[in-house]
Amino acid sequence: MSDLRDFARISAADQGLGVVTTARDDGSVQASVVNAGVLDHPVSGAPVVGLVAAGGSRKLANLRRRPRTTLVAKSGWQWVAVEGPTELIGPDDPKPGIDADRLRLLLREIFTAAGGTHDNWEEYDRVMASEGRTAVLVKPERVYSNS
Repeated sequence: MSDLRDFARISAADQGLGVVTTARDDGSVQASVVNAGVLDHPVSGAPVVGLVAAGGSRKLANLRRRPRTTLVAKSGWQWVAVEGPTELIGPDDPKPGIDADRLRLLLREIFTAAGGTHDNWEEYDRVMASEGRTAVLVKPERVYSNS
């Protein structure tokens, strides 16, 4: 049986890249490539998979209507999937206890959990704010893989 350690290991082997899926209004699946990583939830402290989505993106619109996703990471022939409900935290999706400064830090935490580094965090913060970036946190209900 796989767990989030497998997701962290496999996604790290490919620069945190994975595919996230959301459901459209017609029931079809929308998929996109994202950077994702494992981190602690900013309120509960429970482990979650996080990714950052651009404000106005189709995935955010879909997740607002149907807050569930499947996220798959792969490296070579190994893959692991995480399924579960999502929580959005961002400029258009406020969460009690998460102010603008905490959101700024959360977006950094997700970026670094996905293997990202940055030479100028102030610039990173400015871009994230100007693009209305939103944290997408996936609570792992099912984790499975081909190993």
